[in-house]
Amino acid sequence: MTLEDLLETLNAGRTITGDSPLHAVMHQVSQEALRITGELNGGYHEPARVRALLSQLTGKLLDDSVTVFPPFYSDFGKNITIGQRVFINSGCKFQDQGGVFIGDDCLIGHNAVLATLNHDLAPSKRADMHPAPIVVGRNVWIGSNATILPGVTIGDNAVVAAASVVTKDVPANAVVVGSPARVVRTVED
Repeated sequence: MTLEDLLETLNAGRTITGDSPLHAVMHQVSQEALRITGELNGGYHEPARVRALLSQLTGKLLDDSVTVFPPFYSDFGKNITIGQRVFINSGCKFQDQGGVFIGDDCLIGHNAVLATLNHDLAPSKRADMHPAPIVVGRNVWIGSNATILPGVTIGDNAVVAAASVVTKDVPANAVVVGSPARVVRTVED
């Protein structure tokens, strides 16, 4: 089994069983992600070096307009896609096995968590993992300490208030607040 096999399975939304060869590949890739984020978070780096390390983590070239303030954490890395003019503040954690897609012009606040895996509820299958992507549209602002759960899509121009827990899709131009997050208003220019 290869990383490509694993990504194909994850992106198809298929379960990764706890004792499978794909699970073993996931753990191998995680070791590389931990090494890269350890280097990223181990001291000061110029912005270009931060982008270079994140490009190594994701396997994709990041645009020069992307800014990330470490520390930044990912336990996989290879299923993150970041658009242009994105700002990610310090302390963010991306569990990206299921896929994290961030559109252009997004702002992500301190300590935001984007989690794309759920474990099986059945005790006998608890090691099995169910991936589901997180898709963040264009010009989205995710506040500090927000948590975005697997399978959520956040529409263009939406705002996720600080400390919110987003359990379902957020419409474009909506402001969501709370746990679970609920729409409280819309925004417009």
